[in-house]
Amino acid sequence: MPMEERTVFHKIRDGELPAEIVQSDEDVMVFKDIHPKAPTHLLFIPKHFVASIADVTPETAHLPGLLILKAQQFAKEQGISGYKLTFHVGEGGGQEVPYLHLHFMSEEQIA
Repeated sequence: MPMEERTVFHKIRDGELPAEIVQSDEDVMVFKDIHPKAPTHLLFIPKHFVASIADVTPETAHLPGLLILKAQQFAKEQGISGYKLTFHVGEGGGQEVPYLHLHFMSEEQIA
């Protein structure tokens, strides 16, 4: 991907921009949304780039499920019993950054 096409999430993932990273492993990075819409508002991104749900292929079809499983695991670890998971698809669907990401929102606050 040419340099000019790199998104803010690429730069966060690659350590080029600061973010409040909550978790990170070889597959997924989790960080706080800079414009939270709930007491806990996190973004789960895969380390492997896909622009959007609309761009998922048979080879990358596991990524949305991986993000959901990581969010589920995170909620259990944090003792969060209620939360909302959202994928935005395309500009018309509210997707502001063209990089697949899952919004995790809860009224319960994490430490």
